[in-house]
Amino acid sequence: MSCSGHGHAHDHEHEAAERGAEYSLYTKIDTVHVDCLNEAEDNSAAGVFKPWDRRLDTDQFVESDVDEELLFRIPFTGDVKLKGFIVIGGEGERHPSEVRLYKNRLGMTFDDTAATPDQVFQLYEDRSGSLEYATRSDMSFLITNCSCLIHSTTVS
Repeated sequence: MSCSGHGHAHDHEHEAAERGAEYSLYTKIDTVHVDCLNEAEDNSAAGVFKPWDRRLDTDQFVESDVDEELLFRIPFTGDVKLKGFIVIGGEGERHPSEVRLYKNRLGMTFDDTAATPDQVFQLYEDRSGSLEYATRSDMSFLITNCSCLIHSTTVS
């Protein structure tokens, strides 16, 4: 891989911390207003959004109180470009299997998730946070909020 910004080219991977810190949207998430429908513990949703260097910290997580679905409603502090995301879940059956993304749909409810999502992802178990799901290019323009329907029992 050729790296830019260093004044030289080389064939090794940069540390994930460099890559994640460079592209992280963490500081653009309005964590005070993040909420999640079906969360077992009120106000636990905002805690799963972390700076890159704390992404493997599993002390904060969200569990569903009713079934295997969680609906995260994530507002941003301004327009953002969502180019990709990482989901670190539990092991085996405690890991999410699917995420449906809906952009710019304020106040979504579970009834609203019957609408066609902007993008759907089948998820794979990834305890190291190394698997990034890239979004389509139309997801990278003028996103002020994002709703994520997650099929699972636990997300961390």
